[in-house]
Amino acid sequence: MARRLTNQFKHRITIQRQVEEQNENGFIINEWQDRHHLWAAIKTLRGREYYEAATTQNENTVRFVVRYTTGINPDMRIKYKDRAFEILSVINDDELNKTLTIIAKEVV
Repeated sequence: MARRLTNQFKHRITIQRQVEEQNENGFIINEWQDRHHLWAAIKTLRGREYYEAATTQNENTVRFVVRYTTGINPDMRIKYKDRAFEILSVINDDELNKTLTIIAKEVV
């Protein structure tokens, strides 16, 4: 089964966190800074998951599965190609510290 999971992690994603920086004029600006570069499996939501997401108006909700990584939380976002996703939840699958399931909503 581990081999099967390895083959699914074929999408390169970047986990970013927002940081505040002060520019030369003294203004505070918020920027997204790369935190982790990970290989992920991307799964579309189906069945009950899809309908639960649709009830909260998260039509572009996606499930990312990555190898277990510490420090990922809902204050961060995911960049995949030219798309950005707001992290809604981070789940340690079966509490085994092997994979994380990240539910995220596309930012449009």
